[in-house]
Amino acid sequence: MAHDSVDDAHTRPAGTSDATVAALGKLSEALEVVEEARGHLYAFHRRCGTADLTLGEAVDALRDAGHTELADRVETDLVGRNVLAGRWSFQVVEEYDDGYYATFREHERRAREELMEGRRHVFEAEMKEDRRTAGRAGHAATPEDSSRG
Repeated sequence: MAHDSVDDAHTRPAGTSDATVAALGKLSEALEVVEEARGHLYAFHRRCGTADLTLGEAVDALRDAGHTELADRVETDLVGRNVLAGRWSFQVVEEYDDGYYATFREHERRAREELMEGRRHVFEAEMKEDRRTAGRAGHAATPEDSSRG
């Protein structure tokens, strides 16, 4: 049975089953969630850094307002404090990137190499081909096809 796709780069290799395409589609979907989590982790990292810098400004403002003892207490205990045991947020990001994230990406890549000749998003490309209305404006298979007609 032939399976149409939007272009050759997203066409399943000959003999690849629907079950394999679906399984790799799920693996790709899981990686997308991991990518989203990574983005949230980077947002966490940026928010932690911004909070610490803003806290430093608050300490300066407390000190300028004559609240030296309070400013000293907050500065000593909170400014520059680890967000997790022994770690600032950049260290959390690096550990995630070098561990779980890198391992997940490598397994997904190897599965695509072994089962799909390295092609990405074959499941989604077949879904696009199935759902789009060929020849209709806004439904072109590729960017190149958008400029025709």
